[in-house]
Amino acid sequence: MRSSQALRREEPNGLNADLAHYWRDGYAIVRGFFSTDEINEIAEALDQVYAEGAAHGRCFRHGNLFYNVARERDGGEPLVRMVQWPSYHQPVLNGVRLDTRFVDLLEPLIGRDLKQIINQVHWKVPGSLGDFAWHQDSRFRRPPEAYRNLATAYVQTGLAIDPHRTESGCMRFIPRSHLRGDLAMDCSRKAMGTAMTNAPLDQVGLSAEGAIDVLLEPGDLALWSPYLVHGSGKNSSDHKRRLYINGYVRAGDCDRGEWAFRDGRPVPFGAKPALVHYEDLHERPGPHYTD
Repeated sequence: MRSSQALRREEPNGLNADLAHYWRDGYAIVRGFFSTDEINEIAEALDQVYAEGAAHGRCFRHGNLFYNVARERDGGEPLVRMVQWPSYHQPVLNGVRLDTRFVDLLEPLIGRDLKQIINQVHWKVPGSLGDFAWHQDSRFRRPPEAYRNLATAYVQTGLAIDPHRTESGCMRFIPRSHLRGDLAMDCSRKAMGTAMTNAPLDQVGLSAEGAIDVLLEPGDLALWSPYLVHGSGKNSSDHKRRLYINGYVRAGDCDRGEWAFRDGRPVPFGAKPALVHYEDLHERPGPHYTD
């Protein structure tokens, strides 16, 4: 039964991701992509961003920057579940997304001219609303005409800031599920905050018995295809579980997103934010609460 197996290679890989494994199984893991000292600095930056979200006490948006904030069911302190595009104002996180190690790693997959369509942090506090239902990231690539060649032009990356274990709600991948393309999985409920159940898998002919737990140490990087079926469960450990996600795309295959690298060189933000997923960016760019 593969669901009890864990994806955890013991040898460090540096920048040498197993790209054949990525194309075959839909994911790859790079051990020690960032050093301990670098992760400690990133963790401090994430604490700052979390405090900003908690201070708002509710969901807040300013352009592409978005804080997804909830309250625990018992009326406790605000819970920051996700922040999108914190790099607009957080220099450490901005430096990470433009680190040339990313373009060096991704060049064999998607080239040296890269835009970025995902820049976000996920927190899983112990016992909190941190589940992610089984899904494909392709469901979020809308409108479809703006996102071309999903299978070969897009790579999602997730940098572990804390240990990712089964008990802390690590990601779970279903290897080779990406080979079937867009499965039109049920999107009637949001993936974030919805418990993992077998029903969405049953509907598309998959099984959780084929899933692998993605065990990561701080500094490890996971890469996965936008068509790979994945999810994660509740954090039942005694520590938070943070993941810094940066999604890159071959520039010629996407009409949206912020430039990240031109010919392998980092590209700073322009004077105005680019259209990514927030459709009302130009009509309502100013700061406002969304709930």
